[in-house]
Amino acid sequence: MAFCSKCGSKVEDGAKFCNKCGAVMPESGTAAPSDAAGQQDGASKASGLGDVLKDLNQTADTTNAHDLSDIAQNKTMALLSYLGILVLIPIFAAPGSKFARYHANQGLILAICWIVYSIAFSIVRSILLAITPILGFIVSILSILNVVFVVLAVIGIMNAVQGRAKELPVIGKFQILK
Repeated sequence: MAFCSKCGSKVEDGAKFCNKCGAVMPESGTAAPSDAAGQQDGASKASGLGDVLKDLNQTADTTNAHDLSDIAQNKTMALLSYLGILVLIPIFAAPGSKFARYHANQGLILAICWIVYSIAFSIVRSILLAITPILGFIVSILSILNVVFVVLAVIGIMNAVQGRAKELPVIGKFQILK
């Protein structure tokens, strides 16, 4: 049994990625677990925004459950999954690809969340601006939340291009497509 050099968790011999943190495993697969004292020192430091975002992206990676030829053939379909309405292309054009379907599910959930947010934002914006235009600053602050959806889409695209089946932060655990 090998250990991940990034998070120290056990990894099956021959695995290309750590199932816990998604780190790429060296070809030998025998990286030693990280030093417990080093982990304690890192934990005692003040956590910055980069650390919070890094921890947020520590999601399940199921790349090992996918066929390498399927991954190689369907990276483009997986990438399209994160481009809004284009999520329909991999759903209908690659229904037999487990890898494309995985990313289509992630992209569909992301698109649904964005649509729900957009509808809620429109309602709240209308109410706030009907009360008084001075509340427009709250509308501006709420509109910045659109960046979250862009960041999640970029994470999904990066995972697809790298041939990884890794859950998106926060919304990745949900499954619509099987």
